Amino acid sequence: MANPPPGVADRLRRERGLTELVALCLANRGIHTPEAADAFLDPRLKSLSDPMILPDIGPALRRLFQARERNETVVIFGDYDVDGVTSTAILTEVLTALGWRCAQYLPHRREEGYGLTQAGVENCLARHPTTLLLAVDCGSTAVEPIAWLNSRGVDVLVLDHHQLSDPLPPALALVNPLRSPGAAIDPFCSAGLAFKLAHALVKHGREAGLPGFDTYNLKPLLDLVALGTVADLVPLVGENRILVHAGLERLDGTSRVGLQALKRVARTRSPIGVYEVGFQLGPRLNAAGRLETAEDALRLLLCDREPEAHSLAEVLDQQNRERQEVEKRIAQEAGDRVRDRFDPDRDRVIVEGDASWHIGVVGIVASRVLREFHRPTLILGGDGTVWRGSGRSVSGFDLAGALRECSDLLEKHGGHAMAAGLSIDPARLEEFRQRINELARQRLLPEHLQPEVRIDASVPLGALSLPVVADLRRMEPFGMGNPVVHLAVHGLTHARTPQRLKDQHWKFWVTDGGPPVETVWWGAGQRPVPEGRFDLAVIPEAGDYAGRRFLQLRLIDWKPSGTA
Repeated sequence: MANPPPGVADRLRRERGLTELVALCLANRGIHTPEAADAFLDPRLKSLSDPMILPDIGPALRRLFQARERNETVVIFGDYDVDGVTSTAILTEVLTALGWRCAQYLPHRREEGYGLTQAGVENCLARHPTTLLLAVDCGSTAVEPIAWLNSRGVDVLVLDHHQLSDPLPPALALVNPLRSPGAAIDPFCSAGLAFKLAHALVKHGREAGLPGFDTYNLKPLLDLVALGTVADLVPLVGENRILVHAGLERLDGTSRVGLQALKRVARTRSPIGVYEVGFQLGPRLNAAGRLETAEDALRLLLCDREPEAHSLAEVLDQQNRERQEVEKRIAQEAGDRVRDRFDPDRDRVIVEGDASWHIGVVGIVASRVLREFHRPTLILGGDGTVWRGSGRSVSGFDLAGALRECSDLLEKHGGHAMAAGLSIDPARLEEFRQRINELARQRLLPEHLQPEVRIDASVPLGALSLPVVADLRRMEPFGMGNPVVHLAVHGLTHARTPQRLKDQHWKFWVTDGGPPVETVWWGAGQRPVPEGRFDLAVIPEAGDYAGRRFLQLRLIDWKPSGTA
């Protein structure tokens, strides 16, 4: 738990009428003033910043409006993940509605690789000859492909949030918040940046008195913004929180026939929240691009005919099942390899690869391996003489920065501190493994390599109830940067014998002397259950069985009472 200044939680409770628990949770998350609490608990679209503060937004607008006047076709070159597909859909919808000619191109993961590659831009121009290319969710390191496009008379605008190359690519405009590290610009994903660009376009068009701009409503785009933002795991704070809060509401009642069909095949329940996006809708939109091309996902988001939407949603659902099978096999193989050779002193970063592993699922597999070993993890798949991989990191280790320091061993690299990608000649894999592990030994402290259980507040068991669960929902949407509330409950014992569920989970009934409370420990069927008197880290939730709602605790971790 954090240690806010004395009296902060009490002031929030008194001045804003908050319950003691919500006030304490806010204070422990660094929200120390009533005004900050208002902004957090009641996010408003009117609080969004002026899009013109984004770097290079002015040159991007000028070139786009020039293209509109000249009737040039703007080709939107996206990426194949949910963020890339949703941002491509947002820009397509806005530009088309406001008088631009548009085309779209999404690269093929296996044949063209990630981002604005040379193969990708050559294939794009062959399909869509143009003089203006708008790269979205990619392009920040594409120095040579953008120079090649320029040599062929193509102006390039980049709208991206990934780390930048040095030197910068020669784009006409490079709209990337990382170019202005000192500015107060939130860490948007590309869907968020696409919305900001749309806002800037509409604002400029209204100021110029152009027909149609004064009545254009940006709010219907927010369902796509929420999809991309949640799926791309950017922090749900500041403007991202505002966009997702409004976007999830839009998504729940969306009028898009494609999303309606996707919700049906995914069997999502209302209201749509971060879980439904992250584990039901997002994986299905991602599945097409992971295995082949994301064009079906884009077509689904843009289509307006129910039969086509139903057919596309069924295809994505089937591809998601195929992706799950491929992922399961590779995760088992990768996990077995790591377990066989893992040395906790040597392996500060886990690096595994195989020519048979599908590059479309290596990122998901890296996440699974990281969860088991709590080490930065890079998993690579085969692609001819070059292997391509994806990595996930832990707090304290900038993975994209480490890859930059290994750039002489890599064909290509890029990404974020917590998630990054690379291409490498497999003959150099062992040298790379040793280099990146040496960097990690210099930077990772022992506490970085241990899973940390974050606690927002300690409460007695009797203080938890369904009204408390409802009150804590005021802090939603939960996600990256605003995790679900974790509470510590001390001095508990078992009220009944624990039950093992399907050999995978545990169910307890715990008590501190008062009425017992049902507690479920998902995925821990083989782990030892608490004994004697114990303390729990839990998430309070509303259980629902046979139409009856009741308080249920989701167990995160436990320790014997009285231990540190």
